[in-house]
Amino acid sequence: MKLYRFAHKTGVYGVSVVEENDNQVLVQVEQVIKHPKQGDLHNPKETEGVFFHERKALSHFEKRYTSPSQLKPFDEEPLSYEASLQRAITALEDKLKARDTEHARLSLEKLDNLKEDYAIQYKCEFK
Repeated sequence: MKLYRFAHKTGVYGVSVVEENDNQVLVQVEQVIKHPKQGDLHNPKETEGVFFHERKALSHFEKRYTSPSQLKPFDEEPLSYEASLQRAITALEDKLKARDTEHARLSLEKLDNLKEDYAIQYKCEFK
């Protein structure tokens, strides 16, 4: 199966092509490269007076339509969805732990909640 790199909102995914039409491609999520950022995307790093969103990664096998120009070469190690999700979460947590800010603290709280949801959804533990 040929994989492509696909950015969706603030996350990045490894996807396969399911169907191609004239100007659109239906892609299916196979792995997570970068976990979506937490918080308010319109007010990055703000915590006061904004709705601090919890943002999940696209699910395994989730499908999205996109234009062919949005698909980039896949230059990552192929991993199972669960292993790639764990790697993406850990990378984001490491980045957040290096910052001593209220935004980082709230983001880490949201990620802890998401790890519980992911554990139920994928029937495996996320550290």
